[in-house]
Amino acid sequence: MAEDQWRNSMIAALRGDARAYRALLLELTPWLRSYYAKRLPMAMVDDAAQEVLMTLHAKRHTYDPAKPFGPWLVAIARYKWIDRLRAMKETLSDEIPEEIAAPDTGESFGSAQTLDALMSRLKPAQAEAIRLVKIEGLTVKEAAERLGQTIALVKVNIHRGLRQMSELAQAEPHEL
Repeated sequence: MAEDQWRNSMIAALRGDARAYRALLLELTPWLRSYYAKRLPMAMVDDAAQEVLMTLHAKRHTYDPAKPFGPWLVAIARYKWIDRLRAMKETLSDEIPEEIAAPDTGESFGSAQTLDALMSRLKPAQAEAIRLVKIEGLTVKEAAERLGQTIALVKVNIHRGLRQMSELAQAEPHEL
């Protein structure tokens, strides 16, 4: 459906034509998925598209039939996209505490060889972040600057690396 057809369907829907409204929503769904596929992680695309459709439904009374439909739709989609980006940023920065402690495995790593064996099984970015912050004592900010990464990414690498080391130590203690 072209934008003019979307506009005509929306006007018909505002007049009570349920079939035109249903057809409009069905036509908008692939466009919205395409819009978000370029802007969000794939796991979020369908939810974002559905959120716009729900907002369109809730705010349909605000559409002015004398104006083009496309810019009105894009404005809603853009605001929802910005909301998603803000939520992603807050989740990343709020979820991970400044100081991440390794889970207690009940045993001490005890030797440099064991530590080296565990570190060698990590991704290089995880091992380097752990080495800088947990072994050398740099702050997360200092490590981020040295590694050329964001503070959040260093925190994620430390958290995931320590978790993986703990799991490895518990699962294969005899191999270390």
